[in-house]
Amino acid sequence: MDGVQSPAEPPRAAPSPAGGPAAARPAVELRALTLRDPLRWLAAGWRDFTRAPGIGSFYGLCFMVMGWLLMKVFEQAPAWTLALSAGFLLMGPFVCMGLYQVSRRLERGEPVGWLDSLTAWRQHGAQMAIFGFVLLVLEMLWGRASLVVFAVSFDGMPDFKGSLLALLNPENLGFIVTYLAVGAVFAGLIFAVSVVSIPMMLDRQVDAITAGLTSLRLVLGQPLVMLAWGASITLLVVLALLPGFLGLLLVGPVVGHASWHAYRAAVQPEAAGA
Repeated sequence: MDGVQSPAEPPRAAPSPAGGPAAARPAVELRALTLRDPLRWLAAGWRDFTRAPGIGSFYGLCFMVMGWLLMKVFEQAPAWTLALSAGFLLMGPFVCMGLYQVSRRLERGEPVGWLDSLTAWRQHGAQMAIFGFVLLVLEMLWGRASLVVFAVSFDGMPDFKGSLLALLNPENLGFIVTYLAVGAVFAGLIFAVSVVSIPMMLDRQVDAITAGLTSLRLVLGQPLVMLAWGASITLLVVLALLPGFLGLLLVGPVVGHASWHAYRAAVQPEAAGA
């Protein structure tokens, strides 16, 4: 209409050279996996272990000592030991960081060394700390839930006097089922957010949130393969516990190296210049 001015149109944002938002970064791409892949990862983990057996055996010894310490604590406070045993699941990926670094260097044809393995976290310390804090909170919730299950099931904290057989008495079937169900929920959640996140943060410049969400996307998008991988790790670790934790000398480093290859198989490499 004459005499009436239409409102001025807001200025349009100039398109970025790539055709999208200038600050947007490409999403991390995942690869399709098969149920045979976990066996391939374990085979690759074994090859890496045989190429750097000294470093691998050191980390295996660390896992074995952790098992011995937990058994000592169990003799005094079984309820707390079962809750604190969740720390195995939390500390495992961080302890294995040195193994990831060894596999990373072997993959690139670079020399491996003790100091480099032990200080692999140094370039990504901030994001590793953030991710570790998140896992610590989950472990604390897991521990608290475990103690609640004990208290409710036994009308207080029982004294098993260091006897695992007494704890697993068939009369305690309700407790066993409940405790395992609670543990499965927390273990599954921790596995889902950490299965490839720590090797991913070691390998590229990525924040803890992106790494955790990428790991979660992988598990939710390919649950059968990831379930098979988690079950393989669980079975191997359980079998390694039987002869006085001695099996962890071998199983620990092999699984650690294999976890690096699981990440490499599942996550598409960064494009050149990304």
